[in-house]
Amino acid sequence: MQVRLKQIIPAVFWPVHRAISAGTVQEVVAKGGRGSGKSSYVSLELVYRLLRTPDCHAVVLRKVAGTLRNSVYNQILWAIDALGCGAYFRCTVSPMECTYLPTGQKILFFGLDDAGKLKSLKPPFGAVGLCWFEELDQFDGAEEVRNVEQSLLRGGGYSLTFKSFNPPAMARNWANRYALQPRDGKLVHHSTYRDLPRAWLGERFWADAEHLKAVNPDAYRHEYGGEVVGSGAAVFANLTLRAVTDAELEAFDRLYHGVDWGWYPDPWAYNAVHYDAARRTLVIFDELTRTRTTNRDTARLLLERGVGGDEGGPLTADAAEPKSCADYRAAGLPCRAAQKGPGSVRESMKWLQGLAGIVIDPARCPDTAAEFAEYEYERDPRTGEVLPGYPDVNNHHIDAVRYAVECIWRRRGS
Repeated sequence: MQVRLKQIIPAVFWPVHRAISAGTVQEVVAKGGRGSGKSSYVSLELVYRLLRTPDCHAVVLRKVAGTLRNSVYNQILWAIDALGCGAYFRCTVSPMECTYLPTGQKILFFGLDDAGKLKSLKPPFGAVGLCWFEELDQFDGAEEVRNVEQSLLRGGGYSLTFKSFNPPAMARNWANRYALQPRDGKLVHHSTYRDLPRAWLGERFWADAEHLKAVNPDAYRHEYGGEVVGSGAAVFANLTLRAVTDAELEAFDRLYHGVDWGWYPDPWAYNAVHYDAARRTLVIFDELTRTRTTNRDTARLLLERGVGGDEGGPLTADAAEPKSCADYRAAGLPCRAAQKGPGSVRESMKWLQGLAGIVIDPARCPDTAAEFAEYEYERDPRTGEVLPGYPDVNNHHIDAVRYAVECIWRRRGS
């Protein structure tokens, strides 16, 4: 079967397959554009893992039961056939299930519009260990998905969850935000149609993609590239979310730190950044977010991170709380208050927007990545026109970064 896998699983998915085989992954979030192969890969991996785990059953889910047969059910039938196992499975639509005859293992299909069926689910033996949420963004949020996982994945020694979707255009969509949240054992993978052999999709598919790329690049990036392109009102068009390597961190020589004070519900927010003046690129590589945490405790967190130590770099905080700045200095942190004044928000934001690039590591800085990616201009509710000014909402890390780089953007000519 391993030879068959090499023939039918595209190279772009082999790192995921190897990570699962090594036992380091318990959750795969497969996202990408149209024709990216993610659903085909997930169906193959799910059936393959079922065959290798004799006491394990699988559950495949869509939000609406009426969509199962023409999507995931047919996809599983394809995977069974592609693996050369068709003679060993009995597949029915009423009930909708696929049974592996040598062991009695089942692949069951459910829609969450009748979630009650899941609560009474009892496999004939063993336990449910494999779960696939197709079109993740169509579910009602992370809590609904988590509740299903808690109901299904219990009582067994093996578990692996797949979550696949085409990213919605809006960064604030819960599935896009979920993909940015790091967690041990969670692997997020992105693919596009360009990662697959051209013959798999056919010339018509490629021609349609290239035509859309020529006439509507933003729609192409979203539909075929699986990119989160927003509504056209994004404040930071120069944003890149990517991993920042340890080698990059060791080479950073211009470090700056910023703090935005908060308690609850607004959080205290800290960021560390590096500025490459030659390339006019800002790299945001560290964050802390806390609520209901005292100045003494947040100061300790910063000291433990080496802020104010030998590596240097100024620490600038919101001037709205002089006592908090004084508390930090008393704790041994070189904290200075930001120079607020008329136009300071506008000037600092324009400076950030005018950079060649803002790079954020979403694994190291998930809250910061979400804020920058989701930050948009407000629109007039009647006309839909973009309004001037910067919304003062969900921008705590944005403010911390503004404070961190204040000594840069205030320089004459910067």
